[in-house]
Formats: sequence, C-alpha cells, structure tokens
Amino acid sequence: MFFFSYFKTLRIAVITDIDGSFTINVKPDDVLEISFVGYETQTVMVGERKVLAVQLKSKTDELEEVTIVAFGKQKKESVISSITTVASKDLKVPSSNLTTAFAGRVAGLISYQTSGEPGQDNAQFFIRGITTFGADAKKDPLILIDGVELTTDDLARLNTDDIASFSIMKDATATALYGARGANGVILVTTKEGREGKAQVNLRVENSFSSPTQMVQLADPVTYMKMHNEAILTRDPNGVKMYSTEKINMTERGEYPDIFPATDWYQSMFNKYSINQRANLSVSGGGKVARYYVAANIAQDNGNLIVDKRNDFNSNIDLTKYAVRSNVNVNVTSTTELIIRLSSTFDEYRGPIDGGSDMYRKVMQANPVYFKPSYEPDEQYDYVSHVLFGNYSGAAYINPYAQALRGYRDYSKNMTLTQFELKQNLDMLAKGLSFRAMFNMNRFSEFTVNRQYSPFYYNIDSYDLNQNTYTLRCLNPESGNIFLDYNPGQRNINTVFYMESTLEYNTEFKEKHHLNGLLVYIMRQEKTGVADNLQLSLPNRNLGLSGRLAYNYDSRYFAEFNFGYNGSERFAKKHRWGFFPSVGGAWMLSGESFFEPLKEIVPVFKLKATYGMVGNDAIGSNNDRFYYLSQIDMKASRNAGWGPLLNYNPSGIAVSRYANDRIGWETAYKTNIGVEISVTGGFSANIDVFRERRENILLTRIIPQTMGIIPEIKANLGIGSGKGVDMELNYEKNFSTDFFMTGRGTFTYATSEVIEWEEPDYAGTPWMSKVGYNINQQKGYIAERLFVDEFEVAHSPTQFGRVMGGDIKYRDINDDGAISALDQVPVGFPTVPEINYGFGLTVGYKGIDLSFFFQGSARQSFWLTTSGNGRIQPFLDGSYSGSGDDGLVGQNAVLQAIADDYWTESNRNSYAFWPRLATYEITNNNQRSTWFMQDATFLRLKSAEIGYSIPPRLIQKLFMSNLRVYVSGTNLLCWSAFKLWDPEMAGNGLGYPLQRVINIGLNVGF
Repeated sequence: MFFFSYFKTLRIAVITDIDGSFTINVKPDDVLEISFVGYETQTVMVGERKVLAVQLKSKTDELEEVTIVAFGKQKKESVISSITTVASKDLKVPSSNLTTAFAGRVAGLISYQTSGEPGQDNAQFFIRGITTFGADAKKDPLILIDGVELTTDDLARLNTDDIASFSIMKDATATALYGARGANGVILVTTKEGREGKAQVNLRVENSFSSPTQMVQLADPVTYMKMHNEAILTRDPNGVKMYSTEKINMTERGEYPDIFPATDWYQSMFNKYSINQRANLSVSGGGKVARYYVAANIAQDNGNLIVDKRNDFNSNIDLTKYAVRSNVNVNVTSTTELIIRLSSTFDEYRGPIDGGSDMYRKVMQANPVYFKPSYEPDEQYDYVSHVLFGNYSGAAYINPYAQALRGYRDYSKNMTLTQFELKQNLDMLAKGLSFRAMFNMNRFSEFTVNRQYSPFYYNIDSYDLNQNTYTLRCLNPESGNIFLDYNPGQRNINTVFYMESTLEYNTEFKEKHHLNGLLVYIMRQEKTGVADNLQLSLPNRNLGLSGRLAYNYDSRYFAEFNFGYNGSERFAKKHRWGFFPSVGGAWMLSGESFFEPLKEIVPVFKLKATYGMVGNDAIGSNNDRFYYLSQIDMKASRNAGWGPLLNYNPSGIAVSRYANDRIGWETAYKTNIGVEISVTGGFSANIDVFRERRENILLTRIIPQTMGIIPEIKANLGIGSGKGVDMELNYEKNFSTDFFMTGRGTFTYATSEVIEWEEPDYAGTPWMSKVGYNINQQKGYIAERLFVDEFEVAHSPTQFGRVMGGDIKYRDINDDGAISALDQVPVGFPTVPEINYGFGLTVGYKGIDLSFFFQGSARQSFWLTTSGNGRIQPFLDGSYSGSGDDGLVGQNAVLQAIADDYWTESNRNSYAFWPRLATYEITNNNQRSTWFMQDATFLRLKSAEIGYSIPPRLIQKLFMSNLRVYVSGTNLLCWSAFKLWDPEMAGNGLGYPLQRVINIGLNVGF
C-alpha cells in the first residue's frame, strides 16, 4: 500500500513501500496525517514513540449512516418524517421496467400492474392510496430522480444497478418542502456516485424467457357453433340457425380443416414464449480530487406475435431501450465540490399498428369457423407473393392475423438530462454553514410513424371433398394492395429548465444540542414544442421557497418545522401563492435512563408524530391552466344563414370556459403517528398510522340546463379523507461468516372517504349519495339470482327491456315496483386495492444464496365487461378502446367458463355463471351489478432466485473481484378465487397478459 505521511506543520510528505512501511524524521510535538485512497484519513500525535503502527479504516458508505430527505440528508436517528427506504437490491427483478418491482416491497405504496405488453407495462402506484376525486387531478406521487421532477416512464426506465437510494416520502414533514407538488407523496431516487479507490468494473447480463401467467380459456369451435345456434333459438324459436348440422359435424370430424376450419386464434397468433435480453456495464472509482460513476445499459423486450415469413417486414413487438449515465464529482478546492450528471435514455419500438393488447382483444372477436387465418394458394393464385388472408362475406370480418401483419408502427423516444451542481462549504463564514446550487436541463422528444398496406382477403369459392381440394375467391380485389403506405403519427418536443439553491446550517452546542436549518429556492419552466393551441404553447412556470428547522437534544428529543411557500400560474393573484407548513416531534425512549434495563432486548425504541399541510396545484387538465381567464373561440362555426339567399355563414363566438378567479389550491392536512423498534436477534420494525383530510377538491358544479350555461363550471367544493396503516418488518442475522439470513415484510392498508361532494338531495334515497363512501367505490344493482321462467318475470318488479327466464333478477331497493337508477347501491370493494403486502426471505451459505418473495393484494373489486368496449358476451362485436370501432364485424368467442355454466331451458340453474344466451345485447343483463362483480384478491410468488458466487481464490487469476451466476423468476405462482385470467389485471383481462419470467443471469466484477 502507498500511504502519504507528512508533518502537518511543514507539509513534508513521504510514501510507504508496498508493505505499508515508512520512515520519517519527526519531533515529539509533530503531527502525522496518514491517508490512502478509499480509507478514512487519520491524524496521529507523534509523542515519544519511535515505532508507530496505524490501521486505516475503509470509508463507509454515507448512505448507510443517513437517510435521504427532502433537499438533503439527515442522520437516521434524527428522522421524524415517515420515509420508507428500499435497498436497490430489493428492487432487482428480471424486467426492464422498475415499476413492476414495487408491489409489496415498499411499505406505504399501493401498486398493481394490469398489462404485460412491452412498453405499456408500467404499474400504477399511489402513496397511501387516493384521497382526491377531482376528475383530472394528479393522483400519483411526485417523482424526483437526483432532485429533478420526471415522469413515470423515466422512473420505469431507471436501471436498479444505477440506484444509490430509493425512498418514498409519505407524511407532511417529509413532503411539505415540496409545497404545491407534495400532496400525493414523493418518490425520491438518487443515483450512484463514484467513491475513492481503484476503478471498479461491474457487468451484468441476463437472458429471460417470458410467457403469459395465465391465458384466457375459450370453448372449442364446435361448442361455439352449437351455443351460437342455441343463442338464436332460445330467444326466438322461429329463428334461423347460424350453422348447419353438416358444418358442425364436418368441423367436429376435423378431416377437412381447410374447408371446415376450426381455428385456435391464440395458437395461430402467439408464440408460447418470448426471449428478452438485458445488459448493464458500470465503471466507478476515483481519487481525492475527482470521483466518477459511468454506466450504460441496454434492454431488448420482444412480443410473442407470430411473424409470417412471407411478409417483407417484422411486425412483432421489438422494444429496445438504451441508457447511458455519467456522474462525476470534482473537488475544485478543499471546500468546493462540483458535480456533473449526464444521462440519456433512448427507446426504439416496432410493433403492430394497433398495439399488442389490441391483438389479444381482436383474437377474442374473431369467428373461429368462418375462415382460416390464411390459405395456401390454389392453382389460380399460385403466382401471388402476398399472404392470402382469410375472411368472410365481403371481407367484413375481423381477421386478427391480418390485422397484426398488415403493417407496423415505429416510435422513437429520447430523454436527455444535463445537471450541474455546486456545493460550497462556508465554514470560513460560520462553522456548519454550506451552500448548494443545482441547474438542470431536460429535453424529451418522440415521433411515431405507421407503415401499412391493405390486405387481400380470400375465402373458399368451391371445394371437392373427394380430392380434398378447393378454389379461392378474392373478396376485395379493388380495395386490397401490397404496397406500404406511410402515415406520420404524433411528434412531441418538451424542454424543462430547473434551478434549485439551498443554504444549510448545522451546528452543535454544549455537546447535547443539535440544530439544522435549511432554506431552498426553486424555479422551474417547462415548454412544449408541438402544442395544439396558444395556451398550451406558453411555458409552464413555478417558483417556490421552502425551509426546515430541526432540533434535537441529546439524541433523545427531536423537533422539526418545515414549510413550503409556492406560486402557481394556474390561479388568480389572490390565490396564486400558498403556504404549506408542518411540524413534528419524536422521542427516543431507548435513550432514557429508565429504559436501560430493556436496552439489551430493545436497543432502539422511538415514538414520532407529525402534522402539516401540503398542496396540489395539478387539479385539472393542462387545457385548464388559467382558471381565472375565459377560454373563447372567436371563429367558431355556426349553422345560421344570413342574407337574401341565406348563404352567408359568418363565424361566431363560443365560450368553452368562463373566468373563475376563486379557484385555488387543493390542500391536504396530514397526520402521522409512528414507532420505530429494533430488538435483539436482528428484528426491526417501522409502523405508521396515518390520517389525511383533502380539501378544496375541484368539482364540476351541478347547474340546471334552464340557466343556459353551456360550459362546465368548476369550483373547489370537494372534501375527502384517507386513513390507514403501513408497516415494515425486517430481519437480518449473520449466524457465521458463511451463513446469513435476511427477511423483509411490508403491509399497507389505505382507505378513503368522501366527506363533501356537490350532488342532489338524496335524503329520501341515502344509498345514492357518494358521501361517506370510498372515493373509488362503485354503485350497482343487487342481483338476487336468475329468473326461473316468464311467470316469475311477470310477477316481479319491472326490469330493463324485454326479460325472459334465465335473465338477471335485480332487487327493488326502494320498493316502488320497478328497477331504476334509484335502486343502485354501493357494491363491492373499491376498484383500487386497499391492501398491498409482501414478505420474503434471503438465505446465504458460503457461495450459495437463495431468495423468494410473496406479494399479495386485497380489498379490490372489478367487473366483467358485458357491454361496450371489451365486452365478453359471446357472439357480439366487442369493440374496444384501442382503435375504437374499426368497422369490421366481430363475433366474440365463448369463454370456457361460460360454456361450462350457463342457464338453459333444460338446466334452469338460477345461480349459473352466465344468464340465458343471446345474439344481441340484453340491456337487463348488462347493468353494473353484483352478478358480474369479481374479487381481485390474490397472493402470488412474485419472485424467486438462486445464485452461486465463485470463491475469490478461484477467480483472482482472472483479475475478477466477483463472479456470480444465478437463475431467477417472477410471477411464478398465483392463488386467487378468480380463475378466468390473472386477477391483478382486473377488468383488463382480455388485453396483453402479465408475464411469467424465467431468467438466467451473470454478474462479473473487476
């Protein structure tokens, strides 16, 4: 080792030899300062010693001793706020989307994922649930990465290898400094910085195999035809069957699959699994003057669509994500540090024009017996080079295979972040005083391009069963083509400038008194390059001043005051500025003398409580940025005719928003009471009980149409509340140098309630009021059972439309003899889960490590869709929201669950899963009710991993510091009462399924 040693007075330096030995001429009153890169510097008095042995200590990771808080750091023992910190290793899952790792791992976070489609698989997450019900209000948390506000997509792209700390801030003292933006909580992520020492290289590569956790089970084509005929006759005995007995029998025999097709559209469209890759490379190190951390990673996620080689292009999903990061810290002087952070992310996507989820939905709508996905050419079409897609009746039906292959969509996204930060120690002015300034510029850009052709569709014109041959007929010779058309899509350019400066003072006096003061000034501007109107083209600007004053006495008694003073351009001058204060206190009981007898068992026991107010100015859409200004179209089209011939039609004036200077901040009053405990044996716990009151929620007013006011009028009228508990339990124990065990469990319960909501007077029908119920509570009818027969229908309260035996019977709540909107009551749990929990364990013995983690969700209801977009009712067109009504005929498949249990004339089961069949929409059965309400409760084995680290003695010759191979998996098993699809997808079950991933990885360090 090479040590620098020198006289502190004369600054004379010497260097040790490789064994650390050195000689130097000194006097007894001289002082030696001994330092080495990566170790703590030690100062030693010489005295009368002639031989001196000094053992240096490695520099500890600063993050192990402190907690990241708003605009700074605090010692863990002095933190009063409710902050959950998660180690980056606990967020490592075999996915290129970080948000998929949140559920159950982060106490206080309600999270769930409804789609597994690459690029569309972000999980939804809310800190301590949702307590606002403004239609366009921001409900998700503020996301800060290295202090800069970014989007959910930016968080999703973040690589866990680059994360130094991940925290969520939940209560008022944690978020008050963010003032106008902190009401929904804050997710704060910091990225790694270089540390003193030799260069460290880390490489991680992974290869994953992903497949759906659960596929929707459909009835076979023969059952489909029989049930379709039955659906016609059960509603109209004189109806004409859709499928002949011959077709059913010949299809069932399966001898002529081209002429009597029985298509399994899932098998025709999708591979059983897809292969994805990820790689990350990082280099870090540095000396006393400069330290660096640079990293690059790439992830490729593929879809599972089958690609026809006859196409000249690949329309399967291919999403490649690139990211580069460079964090450099430079000590300009002994008191000045300069930090430069550069990062960029690039997304390159190619996939089907309508997206992967729409392909799954279209499979549900495709008729399985009218045509094949594609035909082999007959003699007359043997010359064609294009795919001969199947169709029926003038090419009017949905062929999902053709829809997937007819073209592709490209999009490119890029986000570049440039950050410059300066830290200045001001001890020369006052010991403990420091200044920090940070400047940041983001630029986001994206563009989309569609390239497509119009498929030629064919069907069998004639056939010969004896020869098993057929001739084809082109159904659309005029409208089809094989040439790609080009359609440019959306183009977005967005830039953000952010400036932050802080002045902080830390001092200690009389040994037991500790004081921290902080002032923060922020300024932010966001500009959109491609805007739809003048208002949206104007820059978004925010200013704010925040502060914190924290005091602790003898590390036993803690007090803290925070405030945020923020301005918002959305509101008139009298409401433009908001003041958001908070206070908190804590008591370290384990530091008291009377606690000494218990300290051997309970080393840490701390009680804490906070209360404060936080704001939210994102209470509406960006089109309503300036509530205090009218929105008027001076060139609105009008149909009125003027002049002698009534052919003069001048433009008119249309008001889309009236000026309202009384709209102001949405404010949240947050209370938190918590306890932190650690006990002998490696156990620790953080438990928080919280309550929140949200006021001034923006609502649309109820105004009679007779007043002649056409635009919606909005006002701060709503009041909501939230409450719950979140806890984190940890276990960490080293049984020997070779054997360790760590465990983690979290539990979050967050519920809400509407306190005030402008609505009609429901004194006579109190169950219709929203007040007193959960914000996400749904209303519907109580379904008692299915009608036995028409006689019961005639002697029951009037239902909806024409009702027959086997249709749903609803309860007459108000006992007026008719089922109407007055009979809707709150039903089920909220549509956002109120409970998330998780627990897991990691065990290591010598070089082998094994871990698993379970995740659960509860108190969430959803409904099977029976009308409109995404309906599951058999034989109907299930138009979907992805591309709307595409003008093609859809005939929904039959879910196996329906085929197994539906009401029939021969089996009048009043509690069958599905009512009487129909080939048209039955209004009565499509009402939101308890009949199709489902419980989304589930427990899943979220992840498991086994790894082996090669002993250092075996890899040192390869100049490696570590070599680990591992196999991991996510979404491995799931237990739920709901069986139709993965319950976490809730009502999105016909979309792109969640993925089960088996992953093989290699981690190498140099």
